[in-house]
Amino acid sequence: MIVSEAAEEILEALWISYEEEKHETLSLSELRTAPEIHILKELLEAKIIEHPEKDKIKLTEKGLHHARDAVRRHRLAERLLTDELAVKSSLIHDTACKFEHHLHKGIDSNVCTLLGHPKFCPHGKPIPPGNCCKEESKSALPAVSKLSTLGHGQDGHIAYLHTLDPKRAQMLISMGVVPGAPIKLLASFPSYLFKLGEGQYAVDSSIAGEIYVRLG
Repeated sequence: MIVSEAAEEILEALWISYEEEKHETLSLSELRTAPEIHILKELLEAKIIEHPEKDKIKLTEKGLHHARDAVRRHRLAERLLTDELAVKSSLIHDTACKFEHHLHKGIDSNVCTLLGHPKFCPHGKPIPPGNCCKEESKSALPAVSKLSTLGHGQDGHIAYLHTLDPKRAQMLISMGVVPGAPIKLLASFPSYLFKLGEGQYAVDSSIAGEIYVRLG
């Protein structure tokens, strides 16, 4: 079932409230913009949300699945815009809001596979896994691995960075650790030594665990 873009924004807010903040209900006043009556009616009639109290809404069991998928599409869109299209960070959220609506069932799996089944969005929030991620986890060789888990001599291309430290991210980017750059692990002791372009760099295990490499 495909709902409107405005309805998807409500679903995302409800998912965050339910999954991240552990609140089952959400006040309408907590939404970024006040929802129009016809949008709420759309979700109520589809049995995606309930209206248990005045000014309160909550997800139904059916709604949880729809909301989870909406959040997955949004965060995959943010990852795609950041890693592959190099969209400026200030534009990512609004652009992703428009783009995610086109990632219907099937297309989102293709995007997820292209990106190497990322686990986090650029803001560090978890991307709900899809069936494609479950299939990938069963394979002997994952599409994307942390630099810290590579074997000596193993190489690939940087898929994405996952660090919540802006200074660390800036340091890595200044070294050339950016999505698409070729990288090869040379040693893992006493530090992680890797080749990046014509240069060689050494980082500790915590930093090596924040660099994700697309193998092959």
